[in-house]
Amino acid sequence: MSSQLRIAGTWAGTLALDFTITTVPMLRSEIGIRSNLDPDSINLIFAGRILRDENDTSLSELGVKNNAKVLASKVSKVEGKKVEEEGRRVEMVRREEEERGKRLARLKATAAALVERHSDGSVPLEDYNIELEDQNGQKVNMGSETDQRAIMMGLMLHSKAKKLIEDQEYKDALDVLEMGEEAFSLCDPKLIAQIDNVPILQIDMVWCYFMLRDISLLSEAGERLKKAREGIERAHGKDASRVRMLQEGSSPEVALYLRLELLEGVVAFHGGQLQKSRRLLTFAQSRLTKLQVSDEALSLLVSLGYLDYEVKRALWMNSQDIDSALTFLERERERNAKKYEEDLRREKEIMEQKLYGTTSLGKAVDIQRLDELTSMGFEREVAAESLRRNENDFQKGLDDLTNFDVHSIIQIDVETRKRKRQERLRGHNVLSARAETEDLLSQSAAASESSPASVSHGDVPASGSSPESISHGDEPPPHNSEASGSSTSHSWNNRDLEMEKQLAHDIDRVDAVSDYDLDVTREAEAVAEYLALLDSSCLTQQLSTSQ
Repeated sequence: MSSQLRIAGTWAGTLALDFTITTVPMLRSEIGIRSNLDPDSINLIFAGRILRDENDTSLSELGVKNNAKVLASKVSKVEGKKVEEEGRRVEMVRREEEERGKRLARLKATAAALVERHSDGSVPLEDYNIELEDQNGQKVNMGSETDQRAIMMGLMLHSKAKKLIEDQEYKDALDVLEMGEEAFSLCDPKLIAQIDNVPILQIDMVWCYFMLRDISLLSEAGERLKKAREGIERAHGKDASRVRMLQEGSSPEVALYLRLELLEGVVAFHGGQLQKSRRLLTFAQSRLTKLQVSDEALSLLVSLGYLDYEVKRALWMNSQDIDSALTFLERERERNAKKYEEDLRREKEIMEQKLYGTTSLGKAVDIQRLDELTSMGFEREVAAESLRRNENDFQKGLDDLTNFDVHSIIQIDVETRKRKRQERLRGHNVLSARAETEDLLSQSAAASESSPASVSHGDVPASGSSPESISHGDEPPPHNSEASGSSTSHSWNNRDLEMEKQLAHDIDRVDAVSDYDLDVTREAEAVAEYLALLDSSCLTQQLSTSQ
């Protein structure tokens, strides 16, 4: 179906075109024929924007309507190509930004979903659980459930941002840090004042400003660094005494304070406060010397079986003292081994909780209360079912278990589910064995067609109860209609598994001192750079004064 398009400029007239199939190159060619011009020298402008040669995009897709007006202007062929190249570059940037926006939206949605699943007491869909821990690896509960969610969300996004900073993706890291800051802002300020995570996040944001060389954010950087220093000193205590006490005498904060003083010095320099800048940069330079690791100490500790990066971290966190560094390494190994055992224990608990199902409010069976009931002599699955029915209320669960009639009903329900599970498992194994047999028969038939040799079908492997067969054969865990309705948001179908895997990996990299474990190579270069600039500024001032 043809529509009218009015052309003005190098050629004036009206064209009858099918906007659904006509592209920009086709329109340019039509105008070139009528104006005796090379199509590459024609520039088309519609609704205040230049029409680009986009991949087979029709005029209708570009928003051109019937009786619309297009301006055709003549440019040199070279200029026309430059315009097209610039147009393609702009379009590529636009698409990259669009993809970046989608990726960040995915990240935020996935983090929110993980927080919801791991903070409300429901059974995790994964074989791991995300929990808040202190610097000693102990599980902590901070404030209300809203506070827990806010802190967990902020920490999760901060972990992702640190990985992006490590990969030098500073623009993306800055956006993720802003999302993390927003999450922390939902928490009780009194709780936030007790931890150093938010001040460290502020420092990381200013580090991204610096690495992006964005001078326009200078005033904002100064304000953030002021808040960061106040928060760090409040959380760490005077002269970082509190953090050293938590780390049993080690000094993990040196690299963090180095970065803080460097950034404060840079902001002071660009603000014209040269004396303040030199003082801060000199402090940062002195901290750099504390982070220098001698080859002899490094070789000695590596020879004891420790990894290179472990030794470097231990030495600079312990002022290069070999004995203290060795104690630190041994403590870290013990802590990691304990964490590994705890992770295995928790993974086993999660698998057990999945077996018992959820309460009417979608909560998992409380393993600690289940252990108490089991220690009193009650059968474990029956005790779990009693807790599940009573929303983990220990006394009500105990009352049901000591009531003969109610206990009998629970026992029958548990035995019925066990029997159904076994029947499903046997049925699944029969189907698996049949499928394996048919597969062997088809393979042998194909082989017999290609070779005269005969194949025996007498030995058919027995179907074992592999993890896959068990998981497919299990009776679904019990829950009532209310629980099933509330848990739809936790279903596998709505999960972004790829993004979840990335977030889980980033979180797993975090340990008690990872916030302070910085590669200061870039900081060392920046300190030298700005001290040289200060020297140059002083020399210029002296020359101006002498003249």
